[in-house]
Amino acid sequence: MKFSCEKALLTGAVAVTSRAVAAKSSIPAMEGILIEAGEQLRLTGYNLETGIRATVPAEIREPGSLVLSARLFGEIVRKMPDDVVVFSTQGYTVNIKCGLSEFNILGTDPEEFPELPAVEQQNALTIGQPTLRSMIAQTLFAVSDNESRPVHTGSLFEVEGDSLTVVSVDGYRLALRREKVAEKKGEENFSFVVPGSALGEVEKICAGEENVEIVQGARHIQFQTGDTVLVCRRLEGEFLAYRNAIPRNNTIRVQVDSRTLLSSIERVSLIISEKLKSPLRCVFGDGMVSITTRTAIGDAADQCPISGDGQGLEIGFNNKYLMDALRAAPADQLRMEFTSGVAPCVILPTEGEENFIYMVLPVRLKAN
Repeated sequence: MKFSCEKALLTGAVAVTSRAVAAKSSIPAMEGILIEAGEQLRLTGYNLETGIRATVPAEIREPGSLVLSARLFGEIVRKMPDDVVVFSTQGYTVNIKCGLSEFNILGTDPEEFPELPAVEQQNALTIGQPTLRSMIAQTLFAVSDNESRPVHTGSLFEVEGDSLTVVSVDGYRLALRREKVAEKKGEENFSFVVPGSALGEVEKICAGEENVEIVQGARHIQFQTGDTVLVCRRLEGEFLAYRNAIPRNNTIRVQVDSRTLLSSIERVSLIISEKLKSPLRCVFGDGMVSITTRTAIGDAADQCPISGDGQGLEIGFNNKYLMDALRAAPADQLRMEFTSGVAPCVILPTEGEENFIYMVLPVRLKAN
């Protein structure tokens, strides 16, 4: 195998594919990147759950394939001078030259590298990268890390008509985002669950402005954007019937400015830590919400103006869960809906389409 490639392009491809490389594995090839020089230069990282393949423009003189340690190859390419990298192999020995620098390192047999699954298309949709990136960022925080319900360790992608809804739940909160798709193929309505770990990588590869194509296969999902392809397994199981879980006939409704309320909660949360946990006690009055908390260090209180009458509702919240929802909400003016101090709080946009809904379950408060 022999090829030459611009250092900047190779560095970018190695960085992207390295994200899907297994950190530690009993099979050495799994800790490496598969380099294939054929009609094109392809780099692949695959940890049996998520695989990322990047295609790089290169001048290929001799075809071939080999696996190189992702960590070592990444470090070598990154620290090379800004020039053309010339790569050649003799058996399993790899010679890498760039400018006045030269390395000779050992590679691994490509036969030991697991094959990236082929995704046979059942349904597909196309959506803008910036849209998908924001949808993932604004729902991923609510994905469960409890392995006893594996299906909730991912996000539900539900396509109905021309809209895509992404939903994450973890038993304490729910995050929902809805946007229009650019194009779709296949059934009128379809849905699938993507692992949260893979979505974190999808968010990173959606760095441009073009479209991303999402293909649903029988057992895998493929995300393709430009020269980069990410393949991950689908999560099987019965996802929460989220429509029934969100209470919508709430009697108490107030409007808040997300940043002002977030600042108040952040100030009160200064005395809460991993060791000193305590819920926020929120009292929603007429035009004002009072937020207090007490830990072993002391107590803190703050007030935030709101629009509407909270009817003196007293409700407790985990400070992190409420802050996550307020930070993720893609609008400044929010509506908070309640029915009682033990029922979920629903957060929606005040105006326009309901393109997001967050739900946070309250924490039971001890009597003062």
